[in-house]
Amino acid sequence: MTMTKTTALKVLIGEENADFAKQCGKAAELSGYTVRICSAECSSLLAEIKSFMPDFVMCSAVMPGGGALDLIEKLKASERKPFFIVTSSYKNTYAEKEILSMRNAYLMLKPFEADAFVKAIDHISPDDLAELTSGYADDDDTHLEMIVTDVIHQIGIPAHIKGYHYLREAIILSINDPDMLESITKLLYPTVAEIFSTTPSRVERAIRHAIETAWDRGDVDVLNGMFGYTISVGKGKPTNSEFIALITDNLRLKYRLKPKKRLEANGTE
Repeated sequence: MTMTKTTALKVLIGEENADFAKQCGKAAELSGYTVRICSAECSSLLAEIKSFMPDFVMCSAVMPGGGALDLIEKLKASERKPFFIVTSSYKNTYAEKEILSMRNAYLMLKPFEADAFVKAIDHISPDDLAELTSGYADDDDTHLEMIVTDVIHQIGIPAHIKGYHYLREAIILSINDPDMLESITKLLYPTVAEIFSTTPSRVERAIRHAIETAWDRGDVDVLNGMFGYTISVGKGKPTNSEFIALITDNLRLKYRLKPKKRLEANGTE
């Protein structure tokens, strides 16, 4: 087991079920995280976050004294925000939609094993964590990345799966260079694969899995709003190329994004 990645990362667990909190804490410690378990009450959790300054916080969607959304909102102005793993014993469409729209939160429906919790935070690298929980620099590249990240969250693709990262990079590449969409297999997949030191076939499979996840658990209203009548959610998921092309076109139109490659070729900054 590799310990170097997680040694310096801290996890705060505010879980009402004491036994489950201990199970998750023990599993996280075995993976190299520094763990603290605290009260599941909202104000107590907020105080612990400010004193312990964790990288990850596990808390319930609804807790005494408030909810996860209230807690995240109170930390909105903080310079450094933790990544929240919000748990819920029942499906709440509103809460799920709000949480998925945030860059620094992910929803896990109970019941789940302690190992699943650790896997969720394991898949967020220290670099991703810094990007998700810190402020963005005011430049075009980070602005574009923020836009794409937000829309992927809204669609319902969780940050801990590989396809999330591959899909985000594929969309950014396609916005910056329209030629990518002309040759998904020969150009886009190999480019993404090179960035992540993997193979084009693994990129294709991971993106397909991410799309299946969105179609299985995503908000139908968000999907309909994004794809309109081009693809019927009820008739099945789109292909990888359809999905990437439609999101790319949607974002270009909505945010007036222009291909970076074309601007550079014309000598325009």
